[in-house]
Amino acid sequence: MKSIKFLSLLISISLVLSSCKQEKKEADTKETIENTIKYVVKSEATNVKWTAYKTTDKVPVAGEFATLNFDDKEGATPEAALNNLEFSIPVSSLFTMDDIRDEKLKNSFFGVMLNPEFLTGKIKYANEAYSAEVTMNGVTKDLPLEVNITDERRVSMKATMNLEDWDALGALESLNKVCFDLHKGADGVSKTWEDVAIEVSTYLRDK
Repeated sequence: MKSIKFLSLLISISLVLSSCKQEKKEADTKETIENTIKYVVKSEATNVKWTAYKTTDKVPVAGEFATLNFDDKEGATPEAALNNLEFSIPVSSLFTMDDIRDEKLKNSFFGVMLNPEFLTGKIKYANEAYSAEVTMNGVTKDLPLEVNITDERRVSMKATMNLEDWDALGALESLNKVCFDLHKGADGVSKTWEDVAIEVSTYLRDK
């Protein structure tokens, strides 16, 4: 009888110790996962600027999108935090410090495109290279990005978008018509260029 009681006691102690070890293992695993998340991308720390060009002298016209929507994205490395970050940009947030120009861009450029309300996309990182999968005018294309990360915190992403790749030359022609005289250079030729420079900047915050 004593042997049976002693054996039962040993089994109970073993079960308790096993349970404690399992709980500790789960806690350690959770803590390890939390500790590896060091970088967070937040929309309020991110801005999108663009530069278009007019006249044969290629005079720059700068602007930005004041709103960039995406959920906070976390990662153990800057690359992990940025990879697969999906975003949405409302065209209504376009801003150039010129109300008349803003309305022309919204109505005569984006307004004649398919799905004119938003630009959407996703940042991708593969084979040590970044790109943005951008959907505009109903067309989805990869846009190669030149990315610079300083001190593993400040991020600059630059790219040149060719509007022809998004079937947007019709929209460009529509814009040039309403800006015909404004886009004339000294040679009297009105021109709106197909390439647009894009620059996205953000800051990778601590978890």
